[in-house]
Amino acid sequence: MISGPIEATITPTNHDLGDFQVRRALPSRERRMVGPFIFVDEFGPAHLPAGGGMDVRPHPHINLATVTWLFDGAIDHRDSIGTFSTIRPGTVNLMTAGSGIVHSERSPENERKGGPKMFGMQTWLALPDGCEEIDPAFEAVDDLPVIEDGGARAIVIMGELWGQRASTTTYADTIYAEIVLAPGGQLPIDSPADERAVMVVDGEATLDGMDLPLYTLVVIKPGDAPALRSQKGARVMLLGGESFSNPRHVWWNFVSSERDRIQQAKEDWREGRFAKVPGDEKEWIPLPEVPKTVTYP
Repeated sequence: MISGPIEATITPTNHDLGDFQVRRALPSRERRMVGPFIFVDEFGPAHLPAGGGMDVRPHPHINLATVTWLFDGAIDHRDSIGTFSTIRPGTVNLMTAGSGIVHSERSPENERKGGPKMFGMQTWLALPDGCEEIDPAFEAVDDLPVIEDGGARAIVIMGELWGQRASTTTYADTIYAEIVLAPGGQLPIDSPADERAVMVVDGEATLDGMDLPLYTLVVIKPGDAPALRSQKGARVMLLGGESFSNPRHVWWNFVSSERDRIQQAKEDWREGRFAKVPGDEKEWIPLPEVPKTVTYP
């Protein structure tokens, strides 16, 4: 039985991509969402072989927003609304799929010679009722609030935390932050958000004295304000926000409140009806027969 401030612990599914590991905590059988977060991937740390790189070919999304946050390395993002952006640590990339978008993610050419580094998070936010079919959009935000106190340094990536609000667009109430604890550092997890979770991505940390396993998504009980501490130092992600009253379905890269909408997106991608990605039109990921990302019963 789980006691103290912890409601649930979710051990991620590991996907070995050869040169680096991807750990997927959401969606899972134990938990479908934490606030608007419906997909949580942690990848790396890894140093890819010289001359190689990450190449995620163009693929579609609907009814969600992707959030990419790096601790190390760089990724070239291109999408079907004409965006080109190189993602680097300290800048959050928010891509709103809405009614539909296609994008690719590749290691920059100038990073490949010495072997690209890969370490970061990619999460998806389900869009709330009334916003699922909004126009696609993209933003990169680097003027993010930084809070330093008690041996802790926190970057507010989305939403409002510890009295500071990020300028990043939110469609539902959302909190997202990177917390770096120095040895002996601590920080209260005192946000009143409906749902909250933390993931240690480097080092060691505790929540009200309870150990937090590395790469495990730990859901915090509503209303609790536990202390996050580290004796040796740690990097921890905090995420969550408002709970959704209506469920969301997931199939491959598609999220929607309506299964019929996902079926339409599958047919549109299979028949080539999504827009192309300028500068990356020659390749694409085919519609899978059995996707790795699915709604669990």
